[in-house]
Amino acid sequence: MHKSKRNKIVTLSKIKKKGREHNKEQLVNAIRQSVEDYTSTYVFRFENMRNLKFKNFREQLKSNSRFYMGSNKVMQVALGLTLLDEVSSGIFKLLKFVGGNTDLFLPTIQRRGHKVI
Repeated sequence: MHKSKRNKIVTLSKIKKKGREHNKEQLVNAIRQSVEDYTSTYVFRFENMRNLKFKNFREQLKSNSRFYMGSNKVMQVALGLTLLDEVSSGIFKLLKFVGGNTDLFLPTIQRRGHKVI
């Protein structure tokens, strides 16, 4: 039996859906704010982010740090693609490391013996 063409559901709301662009803008703004708030920014590479060890690591550092996992291009735009766009001075140097399976890690604690780029 055929479906009736007259029997359609029509929504009466005027609210538009928030698409992917809205989420990207929120991620860019959140990364920019976090770079200003936190003391350090690290780019790290992972093989399996759903690994139990990685989940435990994130849980331990949840109170005093922030992880950002998103599109590489969105993270690059958030950090600043040029010297004029960069959020803080020298952060554009991290762009060459953002690619593939990389994420951002922003801790409030500073480790001894870390390499400053």
